[in-house]
Amino acid sequence: MSQVLMPKATAVWLVENTTLTFDQISTFTGLHPLEVQAIADGEVAGGMTGLDPTTNGQLTKEEIKRGEGDSTVRLRLSPRDIPPPIARSKGPRYTPVAKRQDRPDAIAWLLKVHPELLDVQVAKLVGSTKSTVQSVRDRTHWNMQNVRARDPVTLGLCTLRDLNEAVDASRRRAARDDAARKKGAAMATVEAEPETETADQVVDPAEADQPEPEDIRND
Repeated sequence: MSQVLMPKATAVWLVENTTLTFDQISTFTGLHPLEVQAIADGEVAGGMTGLDPTTNGQLTKEEIKRGEGDSTVRLRLSPRDIPPPIARSKGPRYTPVAKRQDRPDAIAWLLKVHPELLDVQVAKLVGSTKSTVQSVRDRTHWNMQNVRARDPVTLGLCTLRDLNEAVDASRRRAARDDAARKKGAAMATVEAEPETETADQVVDPAEADQPEPEDIRND
């Protein structure tokens, strides 16, 4: 079977919009069944926008109905007549002149819906700058009164793949930072605990004030 485009986003959509079993979705997308179950439980891909496989020609509605009617059915990927997309080279994202006026709206949407994204990530997604992102964030943008939050994917400023990858990266970074903070707090607690006295360090009160033999002879 050919590789499904954006398997995790496709699995999110299938979990939310069909009654297919976890095994069926797993087989179609190539994900592990436990990962599909975690998506259904909200433990994985939280906040990820699902990708409808029927709109990009990967799966037909008839095929989904066939799978929903029989849990033993393995979904078949629809044949694709179009060539695979050409990977975009690294570098600053080019934004057509006609769409540049939409960037503040896209920035406002990203800041509202995905606050976990860094300013540099938002700027990269919509082809803007950190200073513009900051001006929208603190509402000092020169055209702020006309800015309204709109999905950058719908506006054509970024792809769903780029958006989901940025969100995933932010969530992984937040998880690492949280783990580092917890580890640091645990180490600080251990260092702050007073050391307990060992048996060799305990002094018998009856012997603590006794004079040495030399002191007795001198007296």
